[in-house]
Amino acid sequence: MTVTTAPAPTGTERLPLAKAINAGLRRALATDDRVMLMGEDIGRLGGVFRVTDGLQAEFGTQRVVDSPLAESGILGTAIGLAMAGYRPVVEIQFDGFVFPAFDQITTQLAKLRYRSKGLLEVPVVIRIPYGGNIGAIEHHSESPEALFAHTAGLRIVTPATSADAYAMIQQSIASPDPVIFLEPKSRYWDKGEVDLSGSGVDLGPDGWRSLHHARIVRPGADLTIAAYGPTVATALAAAQVAQQEGHDVEVVDLRSISPIDVDTLVESVERTTRLVVAHEAPMFFGPGAEIAAAVTERCFHHLEAPVLRVGGFHTPYPAAAVETEYLPSLDRILDAVDRALAY
Repeated sequence: MTVTTAPAPTGTERLPLAKAINAGLRRALATDDRVMLMGEDIGRLGGVFRVTDGLQAEFGTQRVVDSPLAESGILGTAIGLAMAGYRPVVEIQFDGFVFPAFDQITTQLAKLRYRSKGLLEVPVVIRIPYGGNIGAIEHHSESPEALFAHTAGLRIVTPATSADAYAMIQQSIASPDPVIFLEPKSRYWDKGEVDLSGSGVDLGPDGWRSLHHARIVRPGADLTIAAYGPTVATALAAAQVAQQEGHDVEVVDLRSISPIDVDTLVESVERTTRLVVAHEAPMFFGPGAEIAAAVTERCFHHLEAPVLRVGGFHTPYPAAAVETEYLPSLDRILDAVDRALAY
């Protein structure tokens, strides 16, 4: 099959987050013949959310592969391909569908490099649309990041903006380690400026390391809100409301869940003296607990209030009609901000 690849787009465009991931995948496919995509309905259909739309037509069926409905088999195949020198990018259709592949991910993919004393690299990227707030049915709104973060050997990242989505998917593919790439599906249609020239994407020998750098997206002096993925926009909205009430709130986009950029958080909290952590995942044994412990250990003498967490409750994800009561809403984050400032 002869495939003709169009020139990569250049310049700056305003793209939805989903289209930014598509553009990043397209550039990775165009620049590295070892990159291939695998997943259920990702080819002709372009995926449930159309993130891979048009890529099979451009790069062919051997590089953009429609796989059977068998997540464990997809991951097992990807591991074998990675060991053979390829750089497979797997799409899990929905967050709740990843669990049949959990054994392959946590007992094989995460451990092969360690088990081989560094001789084997398995650069597999697993794309997972995650999170709620889309009115979906059961198994379609999970936030399983803590399950994977507890497994050594996996890198876990999540973009909150279109620019980060474009850059971070390419850096994930360039990483020598397996990466869980969590895509905030409720933000797929949020638009942002993206530099398609690739000039802002460091793909050098160690460029992928910047994947794990947190970013201060709104400076402030009175309190820090740490968030990632779908909750960053909510945190920014909360900071804006707090500003109207006379409080100067800083917002840190973590970008990486494993490893966590604790240094950036510590630098922020040493200035603001208060921290609220927000995420959609359940608070019980959630990422916020690790963040709170790490920051408290290093900032104990700077903190003017305990680190507070806002997240999902310790229940199965609820029905769509009441999911807004479960998620870390603007009001719930503002309540935590008020409680922290009251100390």
